[in-house]
Amino acid sequence: QVQLVESGGGLVQAGGSLRLSCAASGTIRSIGVMGWYRQAPGKQRELVATISSGGSTNYADSVKGRFTISRDNAKNTVYVQMNSLKPEDTAVYYCNAYLRAGWGTPLREYWGQGTPVTVSS
Repeated sequence: QVQLVESGGGLVQAGGSLRLSCAASGTIRSIGVMGWYRQAPGKQRELVATISSGGSTNYADSVKGRFTISRDNAKNTVYVQMNSLKPEDTAVYYCNAYLRAGWGTPLREYWGQGTPVTVSS
């Protein structure tokens, strides 16, 4: 059974930094794109950043220059370093991954349970 487990969320003052981690565990054959999404209260879930297995990255305009996504393929882990945080970054952050869980299985999308980030002004 595949699980994505996030960690690193919390409360931080505006201008501060946080680093989120997400580790995929279970029977995993291969992992494709991994990413982070967020959902603020009363809003739809939105893309934060994605990273391919080869390291190509994509960012939402609202976080470009402040957030950096990375991954450790040997550890099946994706990170996002969040700097210069703003109150509008407050949300629950979700890890996302497309992966194959075993031989002959199709590529499937998986989500973590979410980790809250609160940025105080």
